[in-house]
Amino acid sequence: MSLAQITEKIISDATREAEEITAKAKAQAEEIARRAQEENDAVCASFDRRFQVEQPEVFRRREIVANLDVKKRMLGARRDIIEDVYTLALEKLRGMPRDEYLAFCESLLAASVATKEEVVTTGKEEKHIDGAWLDAFNKKHGAKLTLSGEPADIAGGFLLADGRISVNCSWDMLVQIARETREADVVKRLFGAE
Repeated sequence: MSLAQITEKIISDATREAEEITAKAKAQAEEIARRAQEENDAVCASFDRRFQVEQPEVFRRREIVANLDVKKRMLGARRDIIEDVYTLALEKLRGMPRDEYLAFCESLLAASVATKEEVVTTGKEEKHIDGAWLDAFNKKHGAKLTLSGEPADIAGGFLLADGRISVNCSWDMLVQIARETREADVVKRLFGAE
């Protein structure tokens, strides 16, 4: 055999062997790709089945969360309305006509006086309770009440003090007490028996 024939035989054998290796590699790659596609299809099918099973639950949970959010917003709106009712009540007390205001204060003061020598403190913006009115009250009720020179930070009404004992008859306190004792009734009147 000549050198050319040996070289040709080696090249031919190497080419055949390379083609066989390439064919085996292609077959293995196709097998790997087929298995990967099967696994992918199985995973997708599994997720589709799982989604079909879980979808109603996911939607139910979303609906529950949405309903809770709506209820929370409704409750917030109702709280705002109730707050507005008590703010309006405070404004009504502040805006009473002079005669009604003083008559109401007189009845509160008469019910609150214990020693008849207490000090009466009014708010910074008090327009109706003054020394003359207090003198008339003292004369009518046989008391010796005095008016404090220092105003309190109250919306209206008065504070009555004798030493360390104090009675708060301010509009702020009256509205707060009304709120604590009557809020359930206010809610029922505003929103019905829901």
